[in-house]
Parts: sequence; structure tokens; C-alpha cells
Amino acid sequence: MAARIGTGCAGRTVCAVALIAIAAGLAATTTTRDVGAQQAVAGPISFSRTLYPIFEAAQCRGCHSDDGVASATRLHFPEPNATPDDIEAFGITLAVLVDRDDPSRSLLINKPTNRERHTGGVRIQPGSFEEQALTDWVRHLATLPAETIAAARDRLASASAPAARDQLLRRLTHSQYNNTVRDLLGDHSRPADRFPPEDFVNGFRNQLRTQGMPPLLAEAYGAAAERLALNAFRAGDVNGLVPCNPSGNRDVKCRDQFVKTFGRRAFRRPLDAEEVQRYTTLFTSQSAKTGRFLDGARVVVEAMLQSPKFLFHVERGDYEIASRLSYFLWDTMPDEALFEAAANGELRSGDGLERVARKMLGNPLARQAIDEFFAEWLRFDRALGSVKDRRRYPEFTPELAAMMVQETRLLLGHLVWDDGNFMEAFTADYSFLNADLASVYGLPAPSGEFERVRLPAGTHRAGLLGHASFLSSNAGPVETSPTARGIFVREQFLCQHVPSPPPGVNTEVPEPTIDRPLARRQRMQAHVANPTCASCHRLMDPIGFGLENYDAIGQWRDKEVIEFESARRNTPARTVELAIDGTGEIAGLAGGAFSDPKQIGRLLAESRACQECMVKQIFRYAFGRLETPADRETVKTAFTAFRESGFRFKELLVALVRSPQFLDGL
Repeated sequence: MAARIGTGCAGRTVCAVALIAIAAGLAATTTTRDVGAQQAVAGPISFSRTLYPIFEAAQCRGCHSDDGVASATRLHFPEPNATPDDIEAFGITLAVLVDRDDPSRSLLINKPTNRERHTGGVRIQPGSFEEQALTDWVRHLATLPAETIAAARDRLASASAPAARDQLLRRLTHSQYNNTVRDLLGDHSRPADRFPPEDFVNGFRNQLRTQGMPPLLAEAYGAAAERLALNAFRAGDVNGLVPCNPSGNRDVKCRDQFVKTFGRRAFRRPLDAEEVQRYTTLFTSQSAKTGRFLDGARVVVEAMLQSPKFLFHVERGDYEIASRLSYFLWDTMPDEALFEAAANGELRSGDGLERVARKMLGNPLARQAIDEFFAEWLRFDRALGSVKDRRRYPEFTPELAAMMVQETRLLLGHLVWDDGNFMEAFTADYSFLNADLASVYGLPAPSGEFERVRLPAGTHRAGLLGHASFLSSNAGPVETSPTARGIFVREQFLCQHVPSPPPGVNTEVPEPTIDRPLARRQRMQAHVANPTCASCHRLMDPIGFGLENYDAIGQWRDKEVIEFESARRNTPARTVELAIDGTGEIAGLAGGAFSDPKQIGRLLAESRACQECMVKQIFRYAFGRLETPADRETVKTAFTAFRESGFRFKELLVALVRSPQFLDGL
């Protein structure tokens, strides 16, 4: 048995885990060594203790999950915390992948063994013990009555039904903090730019998993509050924060009016009696010490800016819905009209939310919020922080990187605010260029700055995947990175999670030598030759191979140029030019092979997986978390609205605002 088990495992540790689990499952059914004989004696083996560990050891869940490469298939693994009974039910629902007339032709056998082409390659070795166990399970499933299969399907549906969730407590992001103190205090100093950097989780900086209060951030908030409060009253009440004219430092009526008015704006809801008492006492204490009314106002501002009620917003109640709307659609605090809508109860229904949301989308503040979403989704920080070899790319400067980002902002802004088909972002045969970018693209310089320019008919460039912002940020200082470009397409445009490499795996590729000057694509065959790497790299690298004609800053090239420095001083480097094979594939998409970069954009734009990914990305940004099985109906409803609108981005925003999760703050 040991020799046969080994043929179906990728490594010793995996084999050991699978062997222990399989042995436990078999022991629970019978003591006979032969699997076929076991089933004849004791009936079907336990799926949860036998077959499920085989699938887990083969790492099938990585692709067959809601955010996996195979998310569009009929095979979806249950959540990792599923009960044994739910796992047994899952095993029965696999009957949908069984050919009842001829079990040997079942997808459940022929896909993981790669007898029928499988995007993940061979996951279960043909002829192995694992395949025999799977074959026996398939035969068992072929005999089950339809009622048993339907009951298992109903059980799984019940297990994934929406469950009550805790109310969400969300901290202001750095962008939201900057915008809020600007609109609250009239301060444009952007203090959060000097806070500790935010982590990207699930592709964004606003995810709940990262919104704790580490000591360095708490210290930064305190220092910023002190500085902001001082600046607010340094030259008197220049920004009109005090809504009355105090008759002196003991003007109680004006003091109370200030505390309530400023507090309502700072906490984004009316203060309760206890809060009013606390802050008026603080005000009086400070103004009595100095004899100045504004000193009392200053300490109140400083204290409120450090309060959790300013730094966080709780996702419940009418005023909290107003904050949720405002930070989603404006990236800043509510204005007076939104406060009034909350007070009047206009935000308690989907229709009311939609009316307010559509009005908000007409405000210029909506552009800053959508720009922030795009900046995080497309990782503009990487483009702006890219470093390139100055000798190889002398034209690449921080200023040019900013121009690259601006091109992408303008294309996306055009599609959003001019109500275009947003999927055109992947196929656009035009762009917004200035002279510097036109030079990078080998095009004539436009007459003005960032004019809309139609790309020549013969160009290979189209849409986001032809933008230098994407191409340069997913490349190294000298060479391209097919893997990085492929990962980006998988995770950002298809919402498919690519697992990190196992610890200790060497991810380096062989360096070219003067005697063996291999092209990048040839050198990266090392990824496919290593079984540990191959299963994931087959999903990423072929996408990037199709973009190899673009160099590390996004310039088109017909040849890959490799330079070899001479060992002798004052001797010029030797240059070798190699042909580029620009064919590629997005494995898992129907008709996913392509031979021209423009075809990648068309594949994505027409792919339901990419269209749904746009819904998921904005969902994650709006709610600060990944979607769960309980959110499937909301994602489905938003996608339907998005598609039926002709993929108008604003309609997608409105659909999410109308969702039960948005109204309930879940």
C-alpha cells in the first residue's frame, strides 16, 4: 500500500497527512486491505475521513472555492470550519459530476487525474491508491437515488444561509481622515500622510482585519489632534467653527452651542447629554485658566479628534447610515444635507437610500471617493513607487510615473462619469496622453495635455493591460515579470486568489549567460519543471507571457535585449537580441488562449468572471471585508443590475447601496 500511496502525492509531508487520514477512514469501515473488498463487506467508506483528506492533500480547495481559479465550476468546497456532517453532504452532492451510465467517464475522476484537460494539472495520480478510493466513491454515487442527493444539497444550502453578524466598527482610513479634517476644520495639511503606513488586505486598505489601534498610530492621532486644534484657532476663528459671537470667556450659551454644533459634525451624530456635559466642563476649565473663549474651544477640538467616536464609525442607526454613505461615496464626512436626511428618516429604506445616493454621485466629492477606490484596486502606489534601472530606462522618472497613473485615472473617470460601458476599460482603443507618454508608446505627441487620443489601428495596445501604469508596476527594475503580471490579472481582474509559494521554495529562475542567452520565457520553464511550483505558475505565467512584448516600463519591443557586461574595463557590454514568443493563455476561461495583447482585454471584458469580479471588488471596498456565502444573493443582485445597465459603474454603486447589508451595516 505504501508504494501505491506515494504515486499520488506531491511531497512526503502531504503523503503522510493523507495516509494517516485515509487509514483512519478505512479503519472505521473495515479491516480488509483491498478497497474494493472493503466496500463489498462494509458498504461505502466515510467521505469526510477518507476522500475529503485526499482532496485536501491534493490542494483542490485552493482553486475550487469562491475566490479560486475554478470558482466558475460546479465544484465548490465547503468552508474550512464545516462540520463532518456537512462534509459528508458535500461528498454526496459531487454526484453532479458523475456519469451514472458509465462512472469511468465521470468528471470527478478524469479531471483531477488530468485524463480530461484540467487547469490545475494532475492532482491525483492515475493508478494510485487515491484514484482507486475516488473511483469507488464515484461508483457509490452512481447508485444513489435522486432524493438522497437532493437532501444533501438542501443541507448544504441550509448550512450556508445568512447568519446574524456583529455590528461593524470601522476606523477612518488615512484618506478618509485627511478628507474629514479638511471638511471639518478647513485644514488641508493632510496629516495622515505622515501616519504609519496602512496594509493592503483583500486588495484594499480599509479592511476590518487591519483596523486595530496599534500604539504608533494612537500616538500619531494624538500628535495630529494637538497640531490641528492649534492651527484651527492660531489666527482666531478664521474657519468659523464657533457658530456664535461670545460675549466673553464665560459665555455659557455660546459655549454650549459650540460644543453641540462642532460635536455633531465631529462625531457625525448629535451628542447625548453626558457627552455635552463632559465637553462643556472641559471647555470651562481651560477657558477659565487662560481667560480666552477660543482656548476652551481648542481643547474641545483636540479632545474630540482623539475620541474613538471621531476615529471610528459604528455601522448602525440613521446617522451611521449617513456616515456609511458618505465615506463610501465621498470618502469624507457627511455634509449638512446628509445629516438632515438622517434626521428626517430618509435613509431607512432602499428607495430612500437610492434617491440620496444618486444625488450624492452628482457632487464633485464623489470623484475623490471613486479615485481612491481605483487607486487601491489598481495599486497606483506601486506605479508611483516603481524604481527602474537609470542606465536602461533613463526616461523613467517619478514625474513620468505620475503621468502613467494619470492616464489610467482619466480613462476610468471617463467611463464612470460619462456613463460608458465600464468593461471598455479592458478594450478601449483610445487613451488620454501627453507628449511624454506618447513618446513611451511610440505615438505622435498630442497637441495638448492628456488629450483623448485614438490609438492607431495597427497598435497592439488597448485598455488597462496596455497602460504603462499596469505594465511598469508589475515588472522589475530591468526585466519584466510574467508572474507578477499574471498574478495581478488573476487577483484584481478575476478575483481569484493565488496561494503564496510554500516556505523554503526557491522561486528564482536561471540567469542568462553569454553561452546560453535564454529569453525570459525560456528561463521561466524552471517553474513548470518543479512540481511544487508548476500547479500555480501554470495559472499565472502564461498570462504574463502574452504581455512579454511590453518591457519593464511598458514600451513595445519586438526583441528581448539582454546585456552582458564585459569583464574588461573600458570594453562595451555585449548585447544579445532574442525573439519574443508573445502567445499566452488565461487558463480556466473558455477560449482563453491568445496571440496578441489586445486579445487579453477582450477575453476579460467578455468574461462573466471578470464582470462579477468588479462587483466583488467594490463590495469589498464598500463593506471592508470579503464577501461570504451569506452575501451571494447581494452580489448576484448587484451583478444583474450592473449587467442590465450596460455595465454602468454608477448603477453598480447604487445597487450596493440598496442592499440589505448596507442598510443594516453588516
